[in-house]
Amino acid sequence: MSQAVSAERESRQPRTKIGRKLGRASRAGFALLVGLLFLFPLYVAWVTSLDTAAHVFTVPPHLIPDFDFNAYRRVWHMARWLMYLGNTVFITAVTLAIALSSSVLSAYALSFFHFKGRNTVFMSVLIVLMIPAEALLIPNYVILQAFHLLNTYWAQILPYGASVFGVFLLRQFFLSLPDSYRDAAKLDGAGHLRFLWSIALPVAKPALFTVGLYIFIGCWNSFQWPLIVSTSHSVQPVEVAVSRLMMAHSVDWRRLSAAGIMTTLPLVMAFFILQRHIVRGIRRGEGLQE
Repeated sequence: MSQAVSAERESRQPRTKIGRKLGRASRAGFALLVGLLFLFPLYVAWVTSLDTAAHVFTVPPHLIPDFDFNAYRRVWHMARWLMYLGNTVFITAVTLAIALSSSVLSAYALSFFHFKGRNTVFMSVLIVLMIPAEALLIPNYVILQAFHLLNTYWAQILPYGASVFGVFLLRQFFLSLPDSYRDAAKLDGAGHLRFLWSIALPVAKPALFTVGLYIFIGCWNSFQWPLIVSTSHSVQPVEVAVSRLMMAHSVDWRRLSAAGIMTTLPLVMAFFILQRHIVRGIRRGEGLQE
């Protein structure tokens, strides 16, 4: 009887392993398919930017580029792209530094400082997520106008100097830290800033990368707000320059696609470089339990 049971178990094990492998393969294939679907529009824009004029409107669509770089050369000489890219990099970098600093300090205070009304403050912060960004355009504009900050870099930086998503994610990450970390730091005489800098932040690097990329993408792709608060080319970001390119000239899909690829390429590169940290940030808190 025991021999029959053991034989049955041995026969089931290969089937179980095969089933697991098939399950992983099917999930990987589905994820690859979804990823390709999301990348397809970007691929079409890339092909269009490298196509000749005769292949832009062909049916069926032309999916193999002609590698004609005339569109890139023409677009490059149609605007001061280095200036616009420099403006975008400066605005994004300063906004990222301010937003990350405010998110870290706010999340730490809401995690480790026990004061009356802490949960109420956190819920008030979360309520901001429910307010549409369009509802804040006029109030923010009036405030910046009162401080004479319109048509400056600060008009594009200050409204995004705080990230509710960053506060939420970092707070959840800090709360997942074992209490023994803080207790050990107290025994060593470390204060809050020392504990934050030496222990909490190094452990929270995955979450910081995720929040940083989220802020980076939002600032880099920002269009509506910079268009409203800036009129001088010297302070406008690259997204506004692309829209001006579309309005000032007849619609040339090769040039527009080339401009779109030029402005999107930094985001794609940043994602591929930091994708490992992004995944770790999304799966925050694993392995931190006592």
